[in-house]
Formats: sequence, C-alpha cells, structure tokens
Amino acid sequence: MIIIPARLASSRFPQKVLADIGGLPMVVRTAKRVEHIDKVVVAADDESIIEICKEHGIDARLTSTTHKSGTDRIYECANILNLADDEIIINVQADEPFIEPEVVSSLMQKLQELKTQGEDFIMGSCYNAINADAAQDPNLVKVVLDENNNAIYFSRSAIPYNRSGNATYFGHIGIYGFSKKSLHDFCNLPDAPVEDIEGLEQLRAIYHSKKITMLKVASTGFGIDTKEDLSRAIEIFL
Repeated sequence: MIIIPARLASSRFPQKVLADIGGLPMVVRTAKRVEHIDKVVVAADDESIIEICKEHGIDARLTSTTHKSGTDRIYECANILNLADDEIIINVQADEPFIEPEVVSSLMQKLQELKTQGEDFIMGSCYNAINADAAQDPNLVKVVLDENNNAIYFSRSAIPYNRSGNATYFGHIGIYGFSKKSLHDFCNLPDAPVEDIEGLEQLRAIYHSKKITMLKVASTGFGIDTKEDLSRAIEIFL
C-alpha cells in the first residue's frame, strides 16, 4: 500500500501540492508515478485535494487538518482503510513527482524482508550519495549511518563535520516505509525535542531508540520545497 499525505496549507509553500507540473497537479503526478507498483491512496486535509484526485482517477481520503506530520496523516488514513497490522505502508511525499518507481519498489521489498525476519519495529527509508556543495543546502536532509545501514542521525546541516577533509555525505530521500503496527507505535511515541529543533519528524524514532533501516539507492529525483524547485520541475516538462 502506498499512501501519499497531502496538506493544502503548507507553511513554506501554500497549496504547492496542487501546483501544475506539465499539465497535472503535483499530487496527481506523484500518484501516477507510482500507481502501477501497488494500490495508491492520497491522504488529504482538504476537500479540494479530494475532488482533484477524483477527477484524475486517484483514490483519496479526507483526514484531519490538525496533524503535526505527514506520518500522523498516513496513520489516520491507514485506520480509515482498516489495514492489517502486518501491511507494509510506503509514505511517498506529495511533493516528489520525480520519485523513481524502482526506489519505491526496492524499499517495499526491503521492508517485506524485515517482516519475514520477524522484526518487531519496521521502519525504513532511502538515501544516496551527494557532493559537498549539495550537503550545504538545508532543504536537502543529510543522514549519518551505522555499520548496519541504520540511521544514527538526520540533519539539515552538513553532517558529518568535515574536519578530516575526507567526509562522505549521504542525502535522505523523502520516502518512508512502515508496517501498520510500527506506524501505530511511531505515532504514539512522545514528541522528541530534537524533531522540532531540526523540523524532521523521523528523529522521533531515533530519540526513542527505534531503528530506521536505510536503503542506498540511485536517484536523480528531487522534491519540490521551494518556488525555485517548482520552476525547475516545470522546465523539465517544457
């Protein structure tokens, strides 16, 4: 199951999920990018998103306007859909219209493997290698890993600090996966101070000693965080 959280009142870029990209609203283009992989549902906070999705044949469900994060929104949607506890749910951000389908499929496969292995808490995401210049961009989240490819920390800052001059930087790709039970567990954890400091909800899991499995992928896609990103996206379809 793929659930796409879509919030109309984005603080940094209001109504960006409805911005036109090559003749389609952003959320619709994102959904159509991955709809051949598994069932896709958009979890929206406004009826206007619901109606636009329906016009384009995309299933969408109305969720609360008060959720703190997209993860909380997809959890409500998973409950509305009455998904089983062992269902693997992939959270694809509505502002990722260039997400590669093979990235989504690879993460889904990895989490299915963890489920087969009997892991109690199943949460995963993806990353790729980035250069030092890209690491300076606060809109591109960086991740540091342990020896087993589990996340140690995520930051908008360039991490690790390059004192040796030999740092390798990894960029976090905005896609998450959970089992339904783990999604429940995550959303019922107390908020972590560090997640508000960085503005990164995934830090809640690390703060509470939960493992986030990270999968290295090849990706040239990019999220739409700013109006400059939108202009870049539109140019691709010209």
